[in-house]
Amino acid sequence: MQGSAVMGCVQQPVWAKGSLGFAHKGSVGAVGLPHQVRLSGLRSCRCSSFEANVVTGRAASSVSVAAPEIGGDGRGFKDNPLGEVDPEVRSLIDNEKQRQFRSLELIASENFTYRAVMEAVGSCLTNKYSEGLPGKRYYGGNEYIDELEILCQQRALAAFHLDGEKWGVNVQPLSGSPANFEVYTAILKPHDRLMGLDLPHGGHLSHGFMTPKRRVSGTSVYFESMPYRLNESTGLVDYDMLEKTANLFRPKLIIAGASAYPRDFDYPRMRKIADAVGAFLMMDMAHISGLVAASVVADPFECCDIVTTTTHKSLRGPRGGMIFFKKDPVLGIDLESAINNAVFPGLQGGPHNHTIGGLAVCLKYAQTPEFKAYQKQVVSNCRSLAAKLMGQGYELVSDGSDNHLVLVNLRPFNVNGAQVEKILDMASITLNKNSVPGDKSAIVPGGIRIGTPALTTRGFTEKDFMLVADFIHEGVKITQEAKKLAPSPKLQDFLKFITAPDFPLIGQVLDLKRRVEDLATQFPLPGV
Repeated sequence: MQGSAVMGCVQQPVWAKGSLGFAHKGSVGAVGLPHQVRLSGLRSCRCSSFEANVVTGRAASSVSVAAPEIGGDGRGFKDNPLGEVDPEVRSLIDNEKQRQFRSLELIASENFTYRAVMEAVGSCLTNKYSEGLPGKRYYGGNEYIDELEILCQQRALAAFHLDGEKWGVNVQPLSGSPANFEVYTAILKPHDRLMGLDLPHGGHLSHGFMTPKRRVSGTSVYFESMPYRLNESTGLVDYDMLEKTANLFRPKLIIAGASAYPRDFDYPRMRKIADAVGAFLMMDMAHISGLVAASVVADPFECCDIVTTTTHKSLRGPRGGMIFFKKDPVLGIDLESAINNAVFPGLQGGPHNHTIGGLAVCLKYAQTPEFKAYQKQVVSNCRSLAAKLMGQGYELVSDGSDNHLVLVNLRPFNVNGAQVEKILDMASITLNKNSVPGDKSAIVPGGIRIGTPALTTRGFTEKDFMLVADFIHEGVKITQEAKKLAPSPKLQDFLKFITAPDFPLIGQVLDLKRRVEDLATQFPLPGV
């Protein structure tokens, strides 16, 4: 069905009992996920004083509400809606909503959050300043903000099955990278040593990435970093080499976690290595926090001293961060006071209370049976995708996946990740180029990273992801043909060639795009 067919209809789909997402009554597929949208199962929903369209983003024409006047004696102003105040920004938001609705979103670090989270994030909570912690604020008027933040902390501990006597949490970090740097500030001195997974092998910038010529990450500017890597023959973390290197380098902090690693970490092994060299062990679970909460992957809290995360990836929350820490002193440091002080006043000012409100809502969802079923579906979908890609002849890093993503090595197909990413983007398939072991360049890496959380949120099941794999394979074949026709092997020349009006393969790209959008628009887009 085309997007125009559901214009003005998809507002707040009816929840089927036991469903994971936005399901039509009586039309729930495997584990409660919807296969397609049926207009009879959807109803419009009014939001505040106006009605917004989930699919198109345009305000419904049938609603007309007078803007309230604020103030009196001629000094007032009208609090008009965005479409009247700034139609240019309104139009850009509408266009982005349409893009999300019509595309296959496969970026592993992206997801679609809940309508209720959006309502909290767009609430009056954004107006309030509240530097400090609950009960210890610099400003007055924070009685309800205190209650909200305490509620969010309690829900965070409950969502990850933690004992509040043993673990604490700070919910104020603005995102994942700030959360990580706040941890480093709390437990390290300038030029102390740390080890994280190397970026080209699936790690994250904030774990200390640097090149021979440049300290790329701020982490590597202020601290001394030594990466550990994958065993290139297996695609798994080389724990033996990590142990040998740690014994030589003597880091004060070892970081587990990644942005493009399809397997679980061996936390007991890493705990043993950290203990042997007297290091803290931290896990950055930003990508897999939803999977951890649902207990469908290994639990980092059993072995780590500190756990950080973003909140907007597999957890499906607003864009924020959290830091969990042991309450008992570790290596002579009171983590609770050190981390809280590093967050404020060390590196942040007032917390974003609207984000904390949205996070509290998200963490309530994370404790439901539906959320656990959703996370199981994320993993099942990923395994289905991996199996289909391997059946088509693709080489996957580590030969599969334990979590929400697969990493595809495109070098055997004689194309690179940047080329495939662009062709697929033209066909409304959004994923990202990514380094794979053995790459020399992050600009033209040899692989692509594909994640399943976002489309699982929209209701895709295993058989839908098999079709997604077919679409990706078709895009790779078009990329191979385009590379043969391109005037030069340089990336900039390839991009110029495929975006030119006379690109000879544009008909194939547009045909793929049409079929991709026909599939995508069968599934609703959550939110407002």
